[in-house]
Amino acid sequence: MKNVIITGTSRGIGFELAQLFAKNNHNVLALSRNSEPLNNLNIQNITSLSVDLSNESDLKKVIDFIASHWKKVDILINNAGKLINKPFENLTSTDFLEVYKVNVFAMAELTRQIIPFLFKGSHVVTISSIGGVQGSMKFPGLAAYSSSKGAVLTLTELLAEEYKEQQISFNALALGAVQTEMLEEAFPGYKAPVSAKEMASYMYNFALTGNQFFNGKIIQVSSTTP
Repeated sequence: MKNVIITGTSRGIGFELAQLFAKNNHNVLALSRNSEPLNNLNIQNITSLSVDLSNESDLKKVIDFIASHWKKVDILINNAGKLINKPFENLTSTDFLEVYKVNVFAMAELTRQIIPFLFKGSHVVTISSIGGVQGSMKFPGLAAYSSSKGAVLTLTELLAEEYKEQQISFNALALGAVQTEMLEEAFPGYKAPVSAKEMASYMYNFALTGNQFFNGKIIQVSSTTP
């Protein structure tokens, strides 16, 4: 039984992933601004906290829970994301800041605060996008989103190096198109070949076993363009 933290659990992949871990007898701390969707399912082993990860007092609630109930985190999945789809000339500095606050700054701060609870064998998995991978195909309107997803890929490599002596693993999954609400925001009307539930199954297995084979790696999980 692992202690698993997942962010962005109110919909899409995170929503499916939290259920999958819980139904396989792992303890899940599900973090999102809207905790109702998971709370309504009333699944044993899921603690769902309503938090804004960019808010310092909300982060304290997370750390207090871990310190009081778990003492140790086996898996952290940084899945929360924000997307703004606008032509570059219409993007403001506020737009960029909104996207980076969720996709980069909140992810970094949550990870930083959880470091004391990570031990040998712990695995941090950050969910990025194929659009953040250097050399991949890029799409107009996604300058803020894709550049933020590129930032967390580099951060993943840096953290793997910094914590390799403690044998804490950091990897990133750069996802292609998955049929979620966020995909509809990025590519209205596009139908992805992979469902949120199917991708959650892949991520579940990777989070449990991927650190046996990878550390500091960017795994591209994409069969289509976009």
